[in-house]
Amino acid sequence: MITIYHNNRCTKSRCALEELEKSGKDFEVVYYLETPPNTTQLQEIIQKLGIKPIELIRKGEKVFTENYKGKTLTDEEWIDAMVEHPILIERPIVISGEKAVIARPTEKIKEILG
Repeated sequence: MITIYHNNRCTKSRCALEELEKSGKDFEVVYYLETPPNTTQLQEIIQKLGIKPIELIRKGEKVFTENYKGKTLTDEEWIDAMVEHPILIERPIVISGEKAVIARPTEKIKEILG
């Protein structure tokens, strides 16, 4: 099953969702601002993406500039920040099995769809 962590207010996220709909494959939509991932889920997502937690942070968000800009945090602290403020999580994230991509640009979703 494919999962997309989606924010409907985000153009790139809507484009990724459209690509999934066109694929004809089964998928699940997680509106992560309403149902944010917990620490364990976020750790699993980051592991599947093969990145450091800081690489999943949206550095242009107001909550980042007001609370975290210029700070050096541990991986665990960045994860805690994303759990506390899910708006910080880069989007859209598309996961299938053990593979995951941040679908920016939207073409990256092809890595999941095959």
